[in-house]
Formats: sequence, structure tokens, C-alpha cells
Amino acid sequence: MDTIVKNRTRVSVVMETIRQRISARNLTPGAKLPSVRSLAATLKVSVSTVVDAYERLVAEGAILSRAGSGFYVANQAAPFALSETGPKLDRAVDPFWISRQSLDAGDRDLKPGCGWLPPSWMPEDSIRRALRALSRTAGPRLADYGTPLGLPALRQLLARRMGERSIEASPDQIMLTDSGTQSIDLLCRFLLEPGETVLVDDPCYFNFHALLRAHRVKMVAVPYTPAGPDIEVFAQIVAEYRPRLYITNSGIHNPTGATLSPVVAHRVLKIAEQFDLTIVEDDIFADFEHMPAPRLSAFDGLERVILIGSFSKTLSASARCGFIVARPQWIEGLTDLKIATSFGGGRMNAELVLSVLSDGGYRKHIETLRSRLAQARRDVHDRLRNLGIEPWIEPQAGMFLWCRLPDGIDATDIARASLERGVVMAPGNAFSLSHAASGFMRFNVSQCLDPTVFDVLRAVLKPGK
Repeated sequence: MDTIVKNRTRVSVVMETIRQRISARNLTPGAKLPSVRSLAATLKVSVSTVVDAYERLVAEGAILSRAGSGFYVANQAAPFALSETGPKLDRAVDPFWISRQSLDAGDRDLKPGCGWLPPSWMPEDSIRRALRALSRTAGPRLADYGTPLGLPALRQLLARRMGERSIEASPDQIMLTDSGTQSIDLLCRFLLEPGETVLVDDPCYFNFHALLRAHRVKMVAVPYTPAGPDIEVFAQIVAEYRPRLYITNSGIHNPTGATLSPVVAHRVLKIAEQFDLTIVEDDIFADFEHMPAPRLSAFDGLERVILIGSFSKTLSASARCGFIVARPQWIEGLTDLKIATSFGGGRMNAELVLSVLSDGGYRKHIETLRSRLAQARRDVHDRLRNLGIEPWIEPQAGMFLWCRLPDGIDATDIARASLERGVVMAPGNAFSLSHAASGFMRFNVSQCLDPTVFDVLRAVLKPGK
């Protein structure tokens, strides 16, 4: 192990030497680098160390390799302008706004508006163990495409997990995807034609809006209540617009944290059957629940409900792995579509997820997450109330609080002002198709534990005080 570390250190020294020469213009774009042997002699390292360093710099795009000629400095991009690194405050606060700001934020920026847990809350030790084990396995696991449906052992495990929530599905009714987002994209490609109508909740996860616009469909929205969609309005909209799909969360609703009631679930399914409506049930937050809420897919038996999920919220957003659960004839068509759009699946990620889920520590990790989130919801709830920010409901589980700001305050203004101070917020209208949530904000409690979040909120809510 010490030898490996030393070799890596030597490679890093060689790479940094070349980077510095390029930065100081001692090596200009197009200039030939010293030969491998001459640089090895100059730096007193082995030839293999320089070869490794050069290959890594090629991978970075800093230098180019020309067969039979040597290595050359790549043409450099335009100079990096520090003035352009600040938040683009003039951009419309649309469904992409929160995602861009959250994903672009630095490690030190605060992200109470993002939709994921802090890295320190994830099962890092289990992931490292799984990565080490995977690195020692046979080559096909590291290099081959996955099968069209995805890793059989993981699909079998998912089928058992479905059964724990009263959702009866065989492994052949489960198809692995690269993410929950890819699952919805595939379903839209499979089930929709441009111009058709899709029903969403108001408010709902903002990326539903973005995806559906990309598929050039019409959207209509149904108001969401603490028990689910407003069922009377739901019935009227379905009868009038005849939507092809309804996309929703049943377990823990995003952004409200509400839970679907059994009564509303049954009525939704009756209306769906009457008007031949297909439902996509996004179950990405299932593992956060203390007690499983009603599932449309369980009541329906996967006849007209399609269940999707992923592990980005509880395991890793970096190891992308999601799934679709549907009736067999739909899985058949979706499998062909998956091959057409992404060929084989991400086998390495599936192997990693299987290893972590099979680890006895995963259930303990989930229990710890539930307890931490429950405590965080209580703490953040109290601190927000002290600022005059009132949660819409007290969720039974999950990471989100959907909150009403003091009267007369626009959440978009608060989000822009907070961003100037390095804090990414999630204003309500990004979640609302009707733009009826200007006075609301979604808070991720796991990302609100730094007191600076509330200092910034206090400053932007009451400027000058």
C-alpha cells in the first residue's frame, strides 16, 4: 500500500510540474513536451511514472498525444474569467433554476433548496467496502454492458422489497435504469406523443415540468392537498382534458411532504379506470418512511400504475441507478426502447447498489436517516417559525418542509437575495405550474442545520434591520 501511495505522489508531482510550466507560458499551446526519458532523468523518477503522468494529462485535455511524435500542449480554452463565476441572478426562476444553482454550488455553499442529503449522511463506509469488493471481481463486472433488463440479482432483491410494501411484482416486471429521471424520460417516450396531455400535481417536483416540456406535451395541474390531489378537481380535469398520464408521488410528496390517504387513492384509481388514465408513481423517497403510506401501485396491482424509484436519495447520487416496475407487456416495450436509447445498462453501478443493499448495515443506515430527519424537521420547523415562516403541514417523514412566507413576501425575491449571499433556496413557483405558490418555499431540513441559513433568511426577510 505504501508503494502505491508513493507512486501516486510521484505521478502527481510530474503532472503538477507540467501544469505549472503551461501556466507560466514556458510551454505554450502546440509546444512539444520533453520526451518521457529526458523528463524522467530531470525529475529523477522512473520512465513509467512520467508515462502515467502524461497519460493522465491527456485524459484531462491539458496535453495531446501524437503517435510516433510525442506529447504536445493542447490548445487552451479562453482565459477563465472570475467575474463570470458568480450566480446568474438575471436568469428566470424556472424549473432549471434551482437545479443549476444547486449543482453548480461549491462545497462551502449552503443548499437548503436542493433535493438531496449531505454527503456525510450517506453510507460512505458501505460504499467504500462495495467499491473495494467490486474492484477485485472478474473483468466482465467492470467492463461489460449490463443485460437489457438489468442485473438479475438486484431485480430479485427489488422484487422482495416491493413485496414488503404490498406491491406484487416479479423480477421480470422490473427494469433497471440509470436514474429516476431516466425512468420518467423512457416512460414519456414510450407512452406519449407530442401534443398529448399530462396531469401533474400543483405543486409538484419541478423537473417533471422540465421533462414534460422536453417531450412537447401539454400539462394541466391539479391542486394538491394534505391527503393527495383535490379529488373533485381531479375528476373534472380528467373528464375535460382526457390526459394520457398522471405523474405523482404517493409516499412522501415532493415538495409538500404530504401523504396520500387510502380514500383519495381509491377514488383516483376509479377515475383513472373510467377514463383510461395511466399513472406514473414516483416512489423515490420510500425508504424515508417510518410506516409505509398507501401506494396506488399496490391497490392497482400494476394494471395501469407504473412505479419508479432510485437510490440517489438514500445511497448515492453519484452511483446512478433507478428502476421501473410495470406490467410485463409494457416492460417488453420499454426494454427495446432502453436498448435504442442507451443500449446496455450501467452494470457497475447496479453491482455497487446490490452490494450496499445486501450489506447488513443498510437497514441500520436507513433507521439512522429516519431519526436524523425527524430531529432535523423539528429543529428547522421551530427556527423557521421564529422567522414568521409557517410549514404548510407537519410531514410524517422525509426531508422537506413546504412553508408559507410572511404575507406580502415573494419567494423568488428571497431566493435571488439569498443566492447573492451564497445560499441556494427553492422558491415555490418553480414547483407550481399555475404559478400560485409565490408565497411558498421548500426547505430541505438536512441542508438547513448551519445557522448561517437562518441568518441569511433573517437578513433578506427584513433588510436593513
